[in-house]
Amino acid sequence: MENTRTKKKIISIRILKILTCLWFVIIPGMVIITPAPLSAQIQTGKTRNSSQSPRFDEDERLASEYYRNKQYDKAAEIYEKLYKKNPSQYYYTFYLYCLLQLERYDEAEKLTKKQVKRYSGRLKYYVDLGYVYIRMGETDKAEKTFDEAIDQLPASQNHIKDLANSFYLRGQFDKAIETYIKGRKLLDGDYNFRFEVANLYKLKGEYNNMIDELLEEAGENPQSLPRVQNRLQNLVFNDLEGSLKDYLWTSLLRKTQKNPDNLEYSEMLLWLSIQQRDFSFALTQAKSLDRRYNDNGGRIFELGKLCLNNNDYKTATDAFSYLVSKGEKNVYYLPGLIGLLKSKYLRITQGFDYNEDDLHNLENEYLEAINLFGKFPETVELMKDLAHIQAFYLEKLSDAIDMLNDAIAIPNAPPQQIADCKLELADIYLFSGEVWEATLLYSQVEKAFKNDPVGHLAKLKNAKLTYYIGEFEWAKAQLDVLKAATSKLIANDAMELSLLIADNMDADSSMKGLGYFAKADLLVYQNKDEQAMQMLDSIYQVNLFHPLFDDILFKKSEIMLNKGNYDVADSLLNQLILNFPNDILADDALFMRGRLQEEKFRNKSLAMDLYQQILLNHPGSLYAVEARKRFRKLRGDVL
Repeated sequence: MENTRTKKKIISIRILKILTCLWFVIIPGMVIITPAPLSAQIQTGKTRNSSQSPRFDEDERLASEYYRNKQYDKAAEIYEKLYKKNPSQYYYTFYLYCLLQLERYDEAEKLTKKQVKRYSGRLKYYVDLGYVYIRMGETDKAEKTFDEAIDQLPASQNHIKDLANSFYLRGQFDKAIETYIKGRKLLDGDYNFRFEVANLYKLKGEYNNMIDELLEEAGENPQSLPRVQNRLQNLVFNDLEGSLKDYLWTSLLRKTQKNPDNLEYSEMLLWLSIQQRDFSFALTQAKSLDRRYNDNGGRIFELGKLCLNNNDYKTATDAFSYLVSKGEKNVYYLPGLIGLLKSKYLRITQGFDYNEDDLHNLENEYLEAINLFGKFPETVELMKDLAHIQAFYLEKLSDAIDMLNDAIAIPNAPPQQIADCKLELADIYLFSGEVWEATLLYSQVEKAFKNDPVGHLAKLKNAKLTYYIGEFEWAKAQLDVLKAATSKLIANDAMELSLLIADNMDADSSMKGLGYFAKADLLVYQNKDEQAMQMLDSIYQVNLFHPLFDDILFKKSEIMLNKGNYDVADSLLNQLILNFPNDILADDALFMRGRLQEEKFRNKSLAMDLYQQILLNHPGSLYAVEARKRFRKLRGDVL
C-alpha cells in the first residue's frame, strides 16, 4: 500500500513539473506556449542532469530571473550558452522565445533550422520555423515550411495530433485542419479526427462546417451519438438568432432522406425536434422509427410522458393511443392506457374546453380500464384520477370516496401512491365541507412523509384549510415554514398565500375583509361559484378601499374562466391591469389575458401586446420566459 502511494506521489510530481514548465502567451490570432518564468523551473532544470556543476545551476537560476524580469537580452545570452551545452527542449524553448521577444529573427531562424535538422522526426519544429518566418513577414516561406511538415506526416495518430496541436498553438487553425484531414486519409478510417476538426471550426466561427463534421461523426460512429448531441445542444442553446438551428434541421432532414437506413440520423432528428419542443413532429419521427425497426414502443412511451410534462396533451393522447393500438400483448399496453387516460384527464382538468359528454365518456373509459385490469397497485393512479373526476366534476361524492377507500386498502401498493390517494380523499372531504375529516388525513400524510415532497404538499393543504376557516396566524406560520420546501412549486404557492395573508392582516386589523375572501376561496374550491361571487362583493362593504380589491378582480376572473364566460373574465382582467398596473398580480393578469386573446379570441395582435407588456414592465416575472416564447411564435419567428 505504501509503495503504491509513493508511486502515485512521484507521478503527480512529474505531471506538476511538466505543467509548470509551460505558460500561455496570447497574441491576437494565436496562442503560444512558452516556458513559465517561475523559480520552480530552476528545480526542473536541475533534475534533468544531476551531474551539473554548481556554476551551471547558478547560470540557470540567473537566466530564469532575467527572463522573469523581462530582461530578454541578458536571459538570451545565458540560455544560448546553456543550450549549446545541453540542446534540450527546455533550453531551446526559453532561448527561442527570448530571440522572438528581441526580434532577433535571423538568430531565431538559425536556431529552429538547427532543431529541425537535429530532430528530423519531430515535425513540430517545422511549425516553429514557419512561425519565425511569419514574425519576419515572409509568409510565403512560412507557408512552404508548413506544407513541408504536412507532406512528411506519417500514418501515426500521435504524430498527426502532435503536428496539429503545434499549428493550433501557433494560431494556424487552417493548417491544423489540413493536418487532421490528411491524417484522416492516411489512417484510412481507423480514426477520423471529427471532434478535433469540429472544435477548430468552432474556434474559427465556421459553425456550419462544425455541424457537418459532427453529423458525419454520428453517422460513422454510433457510439459517439451522445457526445455529438451534447456538442450540438450547447451550440443550439447559444444560437440566439436561430440560424444554426435551421441549418442543423435542414442538414439532418437531408441526411435522413439520403441515408434512410441510418438509425443515428433518424434518432438525431427525433432528438432535435424534442429540443425544439416540436412534439408533434417528434411523434411522427418516433412512430417511423418504431415501425421501421419493429420496436415495442419504448420511444413512444417516453415521448408521451414528456408531452404530458410539457402540457401538450393532444400529442400525448396521440402517442399513448398508438401504444394502445399495438394490442394487449404489448408490454406498454397498460402503461399506454394509463397514459392515454391521464392525458385526457389533464386536458379536461387543466384546460378551458370540455362539456358534460366529455366528462361522462372519460368516466366510462376509466371504469372499463379498471374493470379490465382489476384493482391492484398498477391501477391505483387510475382509481385516484377517476375519483377526482367523479367528485369535482360529476358530483358523485359517494362513488369517489368508495373508489379511494378501495385504492387505499390495496395490499402492497407503493406508500407514495397510498399517500396521494389519502390527499385526494382529504380534498374531497374538504370539498364536501367535512373539514375535520380532511385535516385528519392531511396530518396523517404530513407525519408519515415529514421530509418528503408529498409531506410538504400535505402541510400546504393543511395550511390552506386553516386559512379557509379563518385561522390566519396559524396558517401563515405553517406557510412560512414551507417557503424553504424542496419543491419550487410548493414553496411558491406557500409564499404567495403567506404574502396574501400578511398584506391583508396588517391592512385590516379586524381581518373581516380577509375572512370574507378566504370563505370565497373555499366556496370556489367547492364549485359554489355564485355564493363565492356574493362573498367577494361583500368585501366592498368593509371599506371604501381595501388592498384585496385587485385580488377580488383576479378571483372573479378565475371563476368566470371556469364557467366558460371568457368575455367577462377578459373584462375583469383588463380592469385589474388598468387599475393596478404595479400590483403583484399584474403580470398574472397580463399573461392570463394574453392566453385568452391567443387561444379563445384569436386576437393575435392584442395577445402579442399583452405578452410584450410582461417583458417590458415585468422582466422578473415567472411568466417572462413563456411570454417571450409565445410572443416570438405569434410574430412568426422560427423557434
